[in-house]
Amino acid sequence: MYSYEDRMRAVLLYIKLGKRANATIRQLGYPTKNALKHWYREFARGRDLSAGYVRTKQRYSDEQKRIAVEHYLDHGRCLAWTIKALGYPCRGKLSAWIDESDPDGRRRVLTGNSGASTRSEQQKRAAVIDLCSRRESARSVAQKVGVSRQTLYDWKNQKLGREVPASMTRRRELPPTASRDELERELEALRSDVKRLQLEHDLLTKANELIKKDLGIDLRLLGNREKTLLVDALRQTYALPELLTRLEFARSSYFYHRSLLSLEDRYAELRQNIVTLFETNRNCYGYRRIHAALARGGEQVSEKVVRRLMKQEQLIVTTARRRRYTSYQGELDPAPEILVNRDFHAARPNEKWLTDVTEFQLPAGKVYLSPIIDCFDGLVVSWSVSTRPDAELVNTMLDAAIETIADSLERPLVHSDRGAHYRWPGLVVTHAKCSADPLHVTQRVLTG
Repeated sequence: MYSYEDRMRAVLLYIKLGKRANATIRQLGYPTKNALKHWYREFARGRDLSAGYVRTKQRYSDEQKRIAVEHYLDHGRCLAWTIKALGYPCRGKLSAWIDESDPDGRRRVLTGNSGASTRSEQQKRAAVIDLCSRRESARSVAQKVGVSRQTLYDWKNQKLGREVPASMTRRRELPPTASRDELERELEALRSDVKRLQLEHDLLTKANELIKKDLGIDLRLLGNREKTLLVDALRQTYALPELLTRLEFARSSYFYHRSLLSLEDRYAELRQNIVTLFETNRNCYGYRRIHAALARGGEQVSEKVVRRLMKQEQLIVTTARRRRYTSYQGELDPAPEILVNRDFHAARPNEKWLTDVTEFQLPAGKVYLSPIIDCFDGLVVSWSVSTRPDAELVNTMLDAAIETIADSLERPLVHSDRGAHYRWPGLVVTHAKCSADPLHVTQRVLTG
């Protein structure tokens, strides 16, 4: 209890420092902030402080004390429960009342620290180690040691200090848990996506099985009849509105085409005849020739009907792509000098010869012609024909051309398009053989 002089000194300093409680307490070292403000309010009312603290009236009556002590003894000797049930007093005052009512100590308050003073330093150190390295709660560690949780923390503060955390284990930070409603919405969205994807997968599978469509077909591009077949095939598994919505198919259109499917096919016999004609002619007849064949057989039907039925039965004529002939096969050797230089005029016969291989399409097959033309008057010096554009075709032509000038001293210049026929090894060997005889002209024969 502070004296009158101490209290007056604190109030005057508080006023001098501009009513700053922290500065006043820091300078004097006393009292608490609430006590200082209480003293100031008392000084402000009467410009003075009371000489001492005199309680004019007892705060709790003897009856209240007796009720509190009896409640404590009759309800498990729990201070907290007694204070909570009665609403008074504080823990320290209730403990004092209990000690007053039983001076011999039979009713002394039992606290969790009753066994704390009997612990050795080694036991305290082991308890602190268990607390800091625990994988469980601090209450569980305290129960194992046999002390209260607060006592365990007091030992930790004595041994390690207050700045050291009570648990050295690194806790994994968990992401914030979403609410139950949000999780249920996400679950419902996932279920909806799975159902939608399963429906699309089943539609594509049935389209491949029933109407022979590729698995990557766009279902919206199907015809109404094809959509009707898909809906009927999956109606036992999915609801009708789901199927119609996914296919973008009107309900009225579905029932209309479904009624048409239930009718007898009026073109059943014609459909079979078309399939027979198509297969008999090795899958080569289009709708025009099929229509003509039906007309010769006495069946009068529109070309559009024939084309529609062939499309429904997927009767497609497969035609091989006609390849254009070319003798170019890449650069086999260095290109020779171009001596003609686009001047195809000759002053005399057997001065410049031109040659090439030409392909002809005949009913019996392809035929290849290889001639040599004289630039002087366009005379065909020699030529050869074959069903294959090979080296023999060109070599035969060249040998025949050489024979026409075997007895003269003329040395014609042969010009070609540098195709593979004129650069094969066989032609080079022919040139080498002819170059030994001065009557042959292949010494001057160049491809350019």
